[in-house]
Amino acid sequence: MSSEIRNLEPKVVWNHFADLNAVPRGSKKEEKVIQFMFNFGKKLGLETVLDAVQNVIIKKPASPGMENCKTVVLQSHLDMVHQKNNDTVFDFDKEGIKMHINGDWVTADGTTLGADNGVGVASIMAILESKDIAHPAIEALFTIDEETGMTGAKGLEGGYLSGEILLNLDTEDDQEIDIGCAGGIDVTAIGTYLQEDIVGKYKKVSLQVKGLNGGHSGMDIHKGLGNANKIMNRLLYETFDFDIKLVSIHGGSLRNAIPRESNAVIAVPENKLKLFKEKLDKATEAILKEFKTVDGGLQILYNERDEKVIKVMDTHSYITLLKTIYTAHNGVYRMSPDISDLVETSNNIAKVTVESGEIKIECLTRSAVESSKMDLANALRSAFELAKYEVTLSGSYPGWQPNPSSPILKSMTHIYSDMFGNEPNVVACHAGLECGILGTNYPKMDMISFGPTIQGAHSPDERVNIESVQKFWKYLLEILKNIPQK
Repeated sequence: MSSEIRNLEPKVVWNHFADLNAVPRGSKKEEKVIQFMFNFGKKLGLETVLDAVQNVIIKKPASPGMENCKTVVLQSHLDMVHQKNNDTVFDFDKEGIKMHINGDWVTADGTTLGADNGVGVASIMAILESKDIAHPAIEALFTIDEETGMTGAKGLEGGYLSGEILLNLDTEDDQEIDIGCAGGIDVTAIGTYLQEDIVGKYKKVSLQVKGLNGGHSGMDIHKGLGNANKIMNRLLYETFDFDIKLVSIHGGSLRNAIPRESNAVIAVPENKLKLFKEKLDKATEAILKEFKTVDGGLQILYNERDEKVIKVMDTHSYITLLKTIYTAHNGVYRMSPDISDLVETSNNIAKVTVESGEIKIECLTRSAVESSKMDLANALRSAFELAKYEVTLSGSYPGWQPNPSSPILKSMTHIYSDMFGNEPNVVACHAGLECGILGTNYPKMDMISFGPTIQGAHSPDERVNIESVQKFWKYLLEILKNIPQK
């Protein structure tokens, strides 16, 4: 499969992307890809270092005639989101991504593709390796752990970089130039409950929510997509009056992915099983109708099981859990009053785990405005603390304040218009880019983010447009050719 990918143009980018995707590189499991990139820089004979948190920095001198131009930092992150369909057999820790061409797109077989941010990484590798590309002095910064905490960007100390311009290659629409992004914070609630012996005749039942589109919890949060955790909670809430008992819930997987699936095990009184099923079917019909436009693949599955139920959640804790998740905000909290159609603040109820006496609810709250971010985080904390859960706010990172007067923005806008015959969309995004964090230790650096068109990031439907990669590559080369002098 990788052979057909390697024959795409520009071959130099796609070949490096194929090489990169052969290396396991999940967030917080980047040892192999760090070594891969370190060896790549050393093999080229370029100055290559690892900083204290294992970011890889590779420096390349300017090409002939561009020695007096400003130094450029080219930046992308090494890690990728690991998501797969339930029926896909794949070991992310050992296997390379299985890619194929589907029309105008490159995608993967039932897993995330890693185009976020692998195409950016591959493009930087191609420039570092090149002999004939015109460019100023390059400082290539490959950060770690962008997807699950941005610890690479947070850990990069001042003094490693001297570049005056930073080009972050992590935006997912080739018509956009990004000049700002949201910050974020993790809100985690942990509770406990009594495990009771079940009394009476009960039937063990599995409920499954699956087939949702999922997606990026920042870039896709405004689309009204279904959240499997909220849908499951709604189903349990609407059928609670039949003396249902809860055994377990496992919903969602990653903090920055809209949850696609949730699985619950409950116990239903045998003498109320028919009535329960009728109400469940009615609730299912309503939910499927609500989401048919944006999540047409949604399935709500019911399965009676023969195993005996031994331990269940006490009734008070069950009522509290259902009401708490119902209360907790999910989705868009506030739209930006300053930038049209931009989400300012949102929350993703990313993961719900209930098992063996413990409750864990994990959220990622995002906002371009620090005070609004904390307002929503405190609203969530209040809902969870009313339930007597222990709440932790962690992993806070700043947003990136837009600078419409950026000199490199002006240059890139002109280049785009000359090359493609129309104006680019200059935007801020609701995703968490590393620029704001990097700017804390490098406040004078002029930063821009752009990239090829990628859809479905953070989900097994992730795909990257082939023609868009060609456009992005040509644009990047032209930008480097026109970097101003010091």
